[in-house]
Amino acid sequence: MSQNYNEPIYDARQLGVPKMLILGLQHTFAMFGATVLVPLLTGLSVSTTLLFAGIGTLLFHFLTKGKVPAFLGSSFAFLGGYAAVAPMIDGAPNTEMLPYACGGVLCAGLIYLVLSGLIKLVGVKKVMRFFPPAVTSPIIISIGLILAPSAIANCSTCWWLAIVAFLIIVICNIWGKGMVKIIPIMIGVVGSYVIALIAGKVDFTAVKETASGGFLGGWIGSPIKLSAMAKFDVSAVLTIMPIALATMMEHIGDISAIGATTGQNYIKDPGLHRTLLGDGLATSLAALFGAPANTTYGENTGVLVLSRVYDPKVVRIAACFAILFSFSPVFASVINSVPTAIIGGVSLILYGMISGIGVRNLVEKQVDLNKSRNLIIVAVILVSALGFNSIGGITFTIAGTDINLSGLAIASLLGILFNAVLPGNDYEFGEEA
Repeated sequence: MSQNYNEPIYDARQLGVPKMLILGLQHTFAMFGATVLVPLLTGLSVSTTLLFAGIGTLLFHFLTKGKVPAFLGSSFAFLGGYAAVAPMIDGAPNTEMLPYACGGVLCAGLIYLVLSGLIKLVGVKKVMRFFPPAVTSPIIISIGLILAPSAIANCSTCWWLAIVAFLIIVICNIWGKGMVKIIPIMIGVVGSYVIALIAGKVDFTAVKETASGGFLGGWIGSPIKLSAMAKFDVSAVLTIMPIALATMMEHIGDISAIGATTGQNYIKDPGLHRTLLGDGLATSLAALFGAPANTTYGENTGVLVLSRVYDPKVVRIAACFAILFSFSPVFASVINSVPTAIIGGVSLILYGMISGIGVRNLVEKQVDLNKSRNLIIVAVILVSALGFNSIGGITFTIAGTDINLSGLAIASLLGILFNAVLPGNDYEFGEEA
């Protein structure tokens, strides 16, 4: 019997194994550009990132009973935390401080577990009153604005190449069709990389050295380095942990979007507490081994819309492909050879989009800024985040330990405090998909 491709497919086994593999590879292709961009921006390992994107996705599916067709890739929300704790040094990774940033991300992942437990214990509506869009949206806006200077600095290394990357992304996103519209960042990176190759702007030295290492160690190797594993510092933890407040809200939005796409209510079944648990544990596990935080990926939700294949097994196939790619050091070296200017061109639009998402969230959630309490909360968060970030945050000493709170951490804490004490909090979290 022929398959009707106009109808949603909830069990991809009817398509056969070859088509399932192709569909899985398509999901890998969709997440790839954004997932590898995070280690390029922070200096983390591309191989380790791919490995724990795959492992994190499989862990998420296990904890959510295999019901949610979500892929977990690198989170951009924590870029501000990495920049604060382990800023690049003349374009090179800050290998000394990156493990401490990962320690902060690991602890941020544990916040998901706390929220998951609270939701399971008292119900989602009571917990979410402390994290309304009036608090989380300006935090998201602040993340993008704080990162803006680093995008310009990267672009300044070669403005024409940065502009090429920027224009390709814009053209693909506005006028592209099908898969081209879904993966503009990846096309922007690949397209500008080819132009950089032609112009002689790519340094292939590291790629050649890696390839000369032979089959074992060069083409095939371990994606895990013990030296990159998480370390812990109080200041780094307090700087990065508050970012989880924004990413948990992003998670809830993503799960709702996936549910709306597939026609299922995943907030009720398998439950928001399970999806938060899966995302949080995946993030902490990735950070433990020196990979970026994980998050549910909107790019893959776009693939669900395009393909109308909603079977989570296809996403698990994509996770296996990511794990497979992680074991090739040559592959990682090629990714690391992307010129800084291209990263800047991508960041120019990407960081702006992060802030734009925060603005969109304010609008979509109908946050009434005519109400003084909401306007005060938004104002305090934005001014605190940018103002304190400009002076390096606040440093103080407790029991002989120097602790630094970043602008974003201060803004998050003040936002939650003002939301709790100011009268008129009428936010009600809806459970509909």
